[in-house]
Amino acid sequence: MSEEFSAGWLALREPFDRVARSRRLAARLAAALPARPRLMDLGAGTASLFRFLAPIIGRAQAWTIVDADAELLGHAFARTADWAEAHGYRITTPGRALLIHTPGGAWRIEALATDFGDDPSRLPFGAHDAVVCSALMDLVSPAWAERLAGSLRMPFLAWLNVDGRDRFRPAHPDDRLVARGFARDMRRDKGLGRAMGTDAPATLTRLFAARGFTVATAPSDWIIPPIAAPMLEAMVRGHAAAAANALPAATARIAAWEQHRLGALARGRLALTIGHRDLLALPAET
Repeated sequence: MSEEFSAGWLALREPFDRVARSRRLAARLAAALPARPRLMDLGAGTASLFRFLAPIIGRAQAWTIVDADAELLGHAFARTADWAEAHGYRITTPGRALLIHTPGGAWRIEALATDFGDDPSRLPFGAHDAVVCSALMDLVSPAWAERLAGSLRMPFLAWLNVDGRDRFRPAHPDDRLVARGFARDMRRDKGLGRAMGTDAPATLTRLFAARGFTVATAPSDWIIPPIAAPMLEAMVRGHAAAAANALPAATARIAAWEQHRLGALARGRLALTIGHRDLLALPAET
């Protein structure tokens, strides 16, 4: 997978991810898992999904966090160890694993640094009881998603799939132009084929339902208030850069939009909602 994400960006977005993710779907997944579940996290980054989901599962569990970026996986271990100690948990590091000792049982994390861009079916899904991911499936192609769906016989939960319901407040005349460019840029090939972008929730629903899975979805919007200035600035600059990349003829208008938005941010008069949907697919026997 060629798209790269910095540890700094992942840290900036983690609080918004944590608040947005559907706890209802997380609870349904936890209830469908065996006593000591084994989970695989695709595109795990710094393991923010583990830090969200492991406490909801609560009991003893084992995770394989998978990412093409070995450096990010190093950050994952360091950040998760700090997080565990801040919660009063004891940690040990047997071999290449991180073991978190909690009152409900031990939580074990192992890392797998591999580029799964060519074919997800070669990953060791059979050694796991569930596959999860966050902010990944809108980056992949429909063909890649179809290969994934065809490889899974266990629960799958994909959090934070964009759905196009983005809204800057207050409105600006060129919001629609920027949104169009941003959506077009989202569909470029990020190393996993031409990305699904905002079609991801509907496409995933169709692919898993066709294979007999029971599919449930829930909104998981980022709500970014005026006080969240660093996140708002990152989103304004990111939207402008993506839109300009997709619509070079509109570069001047997009640049003016960006400056207007940054000015509003400086005055504490900017807020943003980014629309996402979470999706849980449970096999028929679950």
